[in-house]
Amino acid sequence: MDIVTQGLAGAVLAQSFSKKGETRIAMVIGFLAGLLADIDALFTRSEVDPLLQLDFHRHFTHSIFFIPFGGLIAALLMWPMLKKVLPFKRLLIFTTAGYGTSGLIDACTSYGTSLLWPLTDERISWNIISILDPLFSIALITAIAFAAVKRTPRYAAFGLCFAISYLLVGFSQHERVEAMAMALAESRGHQVERIEIKPTMGNLVLWRSIYEADGYFHMDALRAGLPGEEKLYSGESVKRFELTDLPEVAEGSVLAEDIKRFEFFSDGYIALFPGEKPLIGDTRYSMLPTSTKPIWGIELDLADQQRHTPFNQFHDSSDLTRQTFIDMLLGDDIRIVKEDAKPEPQVMADSLEKKI
Repeated sequence: MDIVTQGLAGAVLAQSFSKKGETRIAMVIGFLAGLLADIDALFTRSEVDPLLQLDFHRHFTHSIFFIPFGGLIAALLMWPMLKKVLPFKRLLIFTTAGYGTSGLIDACTSYGTSLLWPLTDERISWNIISILDPLFSIALITAIAFAAVKRTPRYAAFGLCFAISYLLVGFSQHERVEAMAMALAESRGHQVERIEIKPTMGNLVLWRSIYEADGYFHMDALRAGLPGEEKLYSGESVKRFELTDLPEVAEGSVLAEDIKRFEFFSDGYIALFPGEKPLIGDTRYSMLPTSTKPIWGIELDLADQQRHTPFNQFHDSSDLTRQTFIDMLLGDDIRIVKEDAKPEPQVMADSLEKKI
């Protein structure tokens, strides 16, 4: 999740292990320990190899097998400042609890986390909560603050219970939306080869569905409101990229290897977007859940294939994009904008009642 919420999760768990009177120091220790796993982002940046960060961010530092080592490292770093305040054993409990949330909470999002390294390099993503979810974060802040002010871990335990319950709601919503998406694919006559369901930013109501059928990725937005109030926003489709689509790429070149690395990072959900310099985009993510336009991708310089490819990000923050997203989130009809024409209202929502 976002780095602040990572710290908050660490703080609330550390407070849950604290005794009366320790909640304030446990809050600080847990918060800082919860941030430590993301230090990998500082050491994997490379101007020569932009994909290095994709390879190693959320890697071994987020593995559940690294938790004891991460907790110990955090305790050793804090011990010189806290040895007059806490016994080392208590400090180690708080740092291990704080650090232990990092990999697990990140695996609940959609980015992908090497949770079981070194047993496997598979990037695990349960897709049950957005990377940024204000309600989740505010609830943790409230619980942490009450625990610190009242000097009792009881409120932290309440916050921990809320966090677990919220994630369970996300799991339930994920399963519900996946059933809707499979019903939609069936209504189109598509044989789904694989599918991913992801929450959109900051909520558990509007979700992005992307499934592969016959070599194409199909994107749709599904709003899982109250039972009977489900809504579908039909989206776009794009062909899945295969290396044979670019015969100009030399086998064994740096560019070819970078394409394979990006494909692994994107779990194979990649598509080619032509241009002066072709772009391979990660189709799992877009500013709008119905869009094929990626928010990041690699730019291909076919004239210089022995140099690492740039990794670019694209964020459409236009008023139209924001309003379209809000309309979907609220379950309203949205507008299609025609080029060189005024916006014309057009309903893009279909009922799934017959399919669900």
